[in-house]
Formats: sequence, structure tokens, C-alpha cells
Amino acid sequence: MVTRLTLPQIERALVTPEGWERQDASITRQFEFATFAVAIEFVRAVSEVAEAMDHHPDIDSRYQRVRIALSTHSAAGVTDLDFALAGRYEEIARGSG
Repeated sequence: MVTRLTLPQIERALVTPEGWERQDASITRQFEFATFAVAIEFVRAVSEVAEAMDHHPDIDSRYQRVRIALSTHSAAGVTDLDFALAGRYEEIARGSG
């Protein structure tokens, strides 16, 4: 069982990775890509990581923009697992151009 982070812990952790923000009981970020095809490739890569970690984000894809929301449902909030996944998604995005 993972432990939900406190608000101060979340705020400190949001410094890295850059671009993420707290929204309600999640951390969120919008990614923007050069083309629709690159955005969809990002979604595909993100889904593979989510499956491997058995931790599934909310994903909203709109043309060149992809919004990711992460929270740990079993903990009813944000955990270290969400930040680990956010870091992986940042690595994928950097490789997506």
C-alpha cells in the first residue's frame, strides 16, 4: 500500500519535474507536440509505461496537445508513484520532439 502525500510534500515535489501542477487530488501537465502523429505516439508510449507500472493516468488527447492527470486511487490522492510516473513521462516527451 502506498501512502498519500501531504499538500506540503506535493508542493515540494512539484519543483521537479517541471511543468506539473496540483489540481484537486491529482498532479497534471499538458504536453504539446509538433504534430498529431507525434502526440499519438506519445500517448502510445505513455500507455506502455502505465501498463508496466500497473498505474494508469487519465489521458486527454486533443490534436497536438495531451493532458495527463496522475493520482493513486487506492490512496485517494497523490503518492510517490505518481511522481515516478511523471518523471518517466517527461523522459518520453523529451524523446518525442
